[in-house]
Amino acid sequence: MMTTIIIEDEKPAARLLQRKLEKLTIEVGVMLHSVEESIEWFSKNEHPDLIFLDIQLSDGLSFEIFEKVAIKSAIIFTTAYDEYALRAFKLNSIDYLLKPIDEDDLEVAVFKFKARLPKQETVQLDFEQIKRMLTNPFEKNYKKRFTIKIGQHLKVISVDEIECFFSENKGTYIHTFDNRNYLIESTLEVLEQELDPKDFFRVSRKFIIPLKAIKEIILYSNSRLKLILPSFKADEVIVSREKVSDFKTWID
Repeated sequence: MMTTIIIEDEKPAARLLQRKLEKLTIEVGVMLHSVEESIEWFSKNEHPDLIFLDIQLSDGLSFEIFEKVAIKSAIIFTTAYDEYALRAFKLNSIDYLLKPIDEDDLEVAVFKFKARLPKQETVQLDFEQIKRMLTNPFEKNYKKRFTIKIGQHLKVISVDEIECFFSENKGTYIHTFDNRNYLIESTLEVLEQELDPKDFFRVSRKFIIPLKAIKEIILYSNSRLKLILPSFKADEVIVSREKVSDFKTWID
């Protein structure tokens, strides 16, 4: 029988992940909430087959656990940040899920683990294997719709209705082709992972644009490009200079 634990400092988040895993018929035996607690537990208990591991814990980074204990388990990292991905690859990482964790992405990550689980209890993958798994487009389920809360109502917005995503005053918004804005509980960093890169491109720190929304591309100062969208007029949509080359490749 497969054994699984969750290491997450926010107990509500740990319980939510546990419920999502139960839907996938995975039983969580133990939940740990800090680096110190985890080190103590691993030093006294048999290591599980699979760990769901948050990177930033209340008393430090979870990487500190590996400095004290030689963990043999496979790991699926869960984090709100993508800056630690390369470091995570060097461990027994199966996948790297950005919060809020999408149930489809979670199911894919679990499938990756089960598909590669040999007869023995644990599996260890090298960097290139993990990189191929995470970059294989056939294994990625991209977001097709967003559910927005408006007062006491919920509105479902298909990605086909979205003219752009933009950030403003520390908030992230969807702008639709019918010229409406909707505040969403996400960040552009998270959206970059959730959206199909064939259809969406992050042109700057402030905007993610779908290819179908680009009406016109204009040469702009400092080797940048200006994009004209059908209805968004609140601000200029500029492709930042460091993104121009990748943007040109994307639109070809």
